[in-house]
Amino acid sequence: MKQYGPVELADLLPFPDPFCHKYSRGKLTLLVGSATYPGAASLAALASQRAGAGYTAVYTEGSIVHQVQSYQPSLVVRSWSDWDTQYVAASEPNRPCAYLVGSGFDDVDSYTAQLTRRLLKSADAPVLVDGGALNILSAKKIRDLTAQRYREGRTTIITPHMGEAARLAKIFNLKTQEPDEMALQLAQAYGVICVLKSHDTFISDGEDILAMREGTAALAKAGTGDVLAGIIGGLLAQGMGAVDACVLGTTLHARAGVFASDDLTEICVCAEDIIRYLPHAIKSLIKGKQEEQVGEITESFGPDVTGAWSL
Repeated sequence: MKQYGPVELADLLPFPDPFCHKYSRGKLTLLVGSATYPGAASLAALASQRAGAGYTAVYTEGSIVHQVQSYQPSLVVRSWSDWDTQYVAASEPNRPCAYLVGSGFDDVDSYTAQLTRRLLKSADAPVLVDGGALNILSAKKIRDLTAQRYREGRTTIITPHMGEAARLAKIFNLKTQEPDEMALQLAQAYGVICVLKSHDTFISDGEDILAMREGTAALAKAGTGDVLAGIIGGLLAQGMGAVDACVLGTTLHARAGVFASDDLTEICVCAEDIIRYLPHAIKSLIKGKQEEQVGEITESFGPDVTGAWSL
């Protein structure tokens, strides 16, 4: 199993190539939000931009298009009906892309279910299923699609909290209540990578289980899950490997919560603050790598050179 120490995490950071353009930096398409939860669309979309995606396109319920657009002028925001008629682009080496569906879906209806089904069927690119769209996975036709995507080597990621995970487990009569084992069994049952959000976050690709234990109670606020989905989606859109994107995304999300708590207290942190402090989390990974490398050099050459290095 791959290890994720300070150096490995920092090396995953998607610094842009000097000769890049917005499409080579990756496009994330989001099918998200609803009249009831417009904030979920906004939070997920802005988080993906902060995570480095070069182009973020949001498709949402028609009545809230202008509301989401006004949240962040650099977002491209259209209605679901506009996406429903478009070609679903594949991810390519020089123009990587990914898709995020479900954050902020209100009680899933036949139309949003059809959007999710078409996306899973058509997208030759990573698809992250979050929020309300997780309820659609209970339908056999959708489960068959995730299984087919797995067989074809197409990545699907799900990001349930414990309540959503329990409902997904019930479909397959999975008995475990332990979050790490549940993440593994859900990944195997659905043919997905599972990011199970709990006090600790567990990531499984159906073979291995990774634990991310840097979280804080500050993240127990509405909207923070939408932010996490946007961060992971933004990393996927840049062509990052799926497990790497999940590990890096959850780590940055958790660390941003810690930095926000340090300034604002755990009482006051809101989902918007996680996005605001994301750059601090990224800088902490860079610093962690530098400190690790200095430690290795000091160990190699002996204690006499300790004072010769500065960060």
